[in-house]
Amino acid sequence: MQDVDTQKHVYTVSELTKYIRVILEDTFSRVLVEGEISNYIRHSSGHIYFSLKDEGSVINCAFFKYANKNLKFKPEDGLKVLCRGRISVYDKRGQYQLYIEKIEPKGLGALQLAFEQLKEKLNKEGLFDEAHKMPIPYLPSKIGVVTSPTGAAIRDMLRVTRQRFQNIDIIINPVRVQGEGSELEIACAIEDFNRFGDVDVIIVGRGGGSLEDLWAFNEEVVARAIYNSRIPIISAVGHEVDWTIADFVADLRSPTPSAAAEAVIPKKADLIETIREHTKRLKSALTGHIEDLETRLKNLSESYIFRQPLNIIQQHQQRIDDIVKAIKTKTDHVVEIKAGLFKNLLGRLNSLSPFAVLERGYSLTTKLPGGDLVKDAKHLKRGDRVKTRLMNGLFVSSVERIEEKDRDGRDKI
Repeated sequence: MQDVDTQKHVYTVSELTKYIRVILEDTFSRVLVEGEISNYIRHSSGHIYFSLKDEGSVINCAFFKYANKNLKFKPEDGLKVLCRGRISVYDKRGQYQLYIEKIEPKGLGALQLAFEQLKEKLNKEGLFDEAHKMPIPYLPSKIGVVTSPTGAAIRDMLRVTRQRFQNIDIIINPVRVQGEGSELEIACAIEDFNRFGDVDVIIVGRGGGSLEDLWAFNEEVVARAIYNSRIPIISAVGHEVDWTIADFVADLRSPTPSAAAEAVIPKKADLIETIREHTKRLKSALTGHIEDLETRLKNLSESYIFRQPLNIIQQHQQRIDDIVKAIKTKTDHVVEIKAGLFKNLLGRLNSLSPFAVLERGYSLTTKLPGGDLVKDAKHLKRGDRVKTRLMNGLFVSSVERIEEKDRDGRDKI
């Protein structure tokens, strides 16, 4: 760049901005800057913008999509980070800013922070809940395996299978277990087994390694594939001390691939011995039960009821006769009492009957043709026809004369 006499030369804004940008880029082409993220924004274009601040100053930062596409953790406000990049000027605003090429969290490494962030997210969504976990079948006939076909994991599982139960079928869906894109292969293999639907359990795993080597099993796409599986899944990633997101989501976590095979495949010799033992116990129980029944049958055959069955019947017949006799006696007594009560009531009812009066020589006279009872002679007149009922029979007559009693009770004509 040519030297310019700053005292005499008149700059345009663009010239001055360009001049400053060149100076900054030449001076700060590679810098490491640490600070705290604020005003974090992820644009729809995929670019990331935020401010980096400390106690005294703030600098704007741009982290373009091509540089952040492999970012493992999620930057957020308040996170302290270490950024590598270059200082330049955004011409349109005339402000200098840091163009980031790589970013690392302070304290935890980027992968470890990404692990913790995804773990917290999926745990809040309920992907780790025990209620969603399915039981592992005790003796599966077919086992699906998602792993590398050339790794130590598949060799260990096949060795354990041959040793424990050779009759079980192993179906391998080969995938890459590390490197870019391996997480998609693992997720697709799990989905393939679910579409295939002919395996009883799936083992997803690989041998041990660094956090970077195991990272495919910490990806969200693998975690969701395991969670959405309709077939029980055993996660067998790494060694005893290695834990991945897949371990938390799976229906069962096994420390190693060989341990996963042992967990799902019982020893055939042990099963045979167990069957023999159960058979022996079943035979013993049946023999004891039969002997018990024979003893009870013998006791019954020697009991009084079998020795003198007719006597028992005769005793019951005599008992029935006694009961019938008692019922008859009781019935006769009740009938006798009820008959006396009926006779008494009948006598009382007969004494109240108007016909009882007829037996004592009285009669009943009714006026014809209506049949009204004649109680007073003044209700009659000469020529009326009347009917008189006696104790035995009746007669019809005409009124010839009417006699009435005076106030003293004497008859008057």
